[in-house]
Amino acid sequence: MDPPQDYVIRPMERKELDLALEWAAREGWNPGLHDSDAFYSADPKGHLIGILAGVPVGCISAVAYGSTFGFLGLYIVLPEYRGRGLGVLLWEKALRRLKGRNVGLDGVLGRQRDYEKHGFRLAHRNLRFRALGIGRPRPAGLTDLGRGDLDAALEYDRQLFPADRSQFLEKWLGMPESAALGYVKGGKLSGYGVVRKCRDGYKVGPLFADTPDIAAALFLGLAGHAQGAPVFIDVPEVNAPALNLAARMGMEQVFATARMYSMYEPDVDTGRIYGVTTLELG
Repeated sequence: MDPPQDYVIRPMERKELDLALEWAAREGWNPGLHDSDAFYSADPKGHLIGILAGVPVGCISAVAYGSTFGFLGLYIVLPEYRGRGLGVLLWEKALRRLKGRNVGLDGVLGRQRDYEKHGFRLAHRNLRFRALGIGRPRPAGLTDLGRGDLDAALEYDRQLFPADRSQFLEKWLGMPESAALGYVKGGKLSGYGVVRKCRDGYKVGPLFADTPDIAAALFLGLAGHAQGAPVFIDVPEVNAPALNLAARMGMEQVFATARMYSMYEPDVDTGRIYGVTTLELG
């Protein structure tokens, strides 16, 4: 499809990512208040903005994690500009940027067939759960994680994410109005998680753990940071213990997405993924 002469797609500047996340908030996606720095650091050229006659009208993230993996997210065209092919051009530009990589995305269920037409295949659904009023005391065995613990967190994270994302995690572990907790067993990190303030309440993500009990301890510690505000978590539907944890915590399902990949499902242990990091970047 040929673009209109006055339509330009280019990498975002850092401040434009704030605008894209504001659009995401309007869509009801409830992004974090301080996501922009971490998102931008993951791949500074991996967030694209569409500008029509000088006016920003759409965006998409096409974040490259090394040379073998990528992730699509933040795919938005403003409502008043839809139906004109502008989103298709954003999509095609993003796919060209990630050409040759296995690409993941979390799509709304109503668009699953559209993504299948482009070669994406369903791996599983991610279910968003919400809890209200969790304010229990922090369980024993948890430790606060900071940038000084990045190496341990990266080593653990690499087992459960398809590629290195050290630049992203360095920012993600130290966001304002957030908490990052680890569970150390036998001198070794056996799970970790992050909770961050969002437009509505707080989101937990990631929540990675070796066992259901460790996941529960981490979740309670992270949820306690919310001080009674709503807490959300995106759970892979294929992880039965994670679904059981959500049920034990009295959480209700409020949303779902289709996790899809363009080539193959990565070889990671979804049984240890109790909460995905973010639907926008994987």
